[in-house]
Amino acid sequence: MTSVRKFVKRISHPFLNKWIQYYYRKPRVYRYDNIEATVHPEVFPPQLTLSTKILLNFIQPMDFQGKSFLELGCGSGIISLLASKKNAVVTASDINQIALDYLVKSSEKNKLKVRCIHSNLFESISEKHFDYIIINPPFYPNKATNIKEKAWYCGENFEYFEALFEQLRAFLSEKNTTYMILSEDCDFQKIVSIAQKNNINMTSVVETKKMGELNTIYSIQNKL
Repeated sequence: MTSVRKFVKRISHPFLNKWIQYYYRKPRVYRYDNIEATVHPEVFPPQLTLSTKILLNFIQPMDFQGKSFLELGCGSGIISLLASKKNAVVTASDINQIALDYLVKSSEKNKLKVRCIHSNLFESISEKHFDYIIINPPFYPNKATNIKEKAWYCGENFEYFEALFEQLRAFLSEKNTTYMILSEDCDFQKIVSIAQKNNINMTSVVETKKMGELNTIYSIQNKL
């Protein structure tokens, strides 16, 4: 991130924080492709970031007919709902039970089938294969003090990525396609080093720059 962007974020943060608290004092609806997901104040807000919309646009043209699909850390679950609309067999997981409770309501409202699992990464997921896995991870290096903050902070020593890549290895195969999105705001070299330590490759497939922020979708594979 450039020094200018760091400066702007630093001086605007107190004001932005107050606005976020006001705006998210009650559940808000996020819409995409005639799908509506209700987002609770304690859940990652897709309205405030670019990554969710970029992932939605990315998977929109894909053929998921009959494919098994996992959204790991689903938050609002709007990506899972879109995959279900495209006839995937969808599993959505999250460490935040409130997110899952609201996703159940959203799936019923949209008449879309999504199986929800309360899980810290893959810990409570019994399946060993998914055709597609989508990950929109937390990447700010700080300690989360509550469940809501786990959607933003990956731990002071990138503990989220240490656990993610260690567990993810068992799910990667020639028949699996896994995508993860990262912003240029993250410490990319640190994340890559953790992936490589676990014999995992990250390959850029799409770069999108909006509002001065570059987001990249990576394909994740085991090293050959």
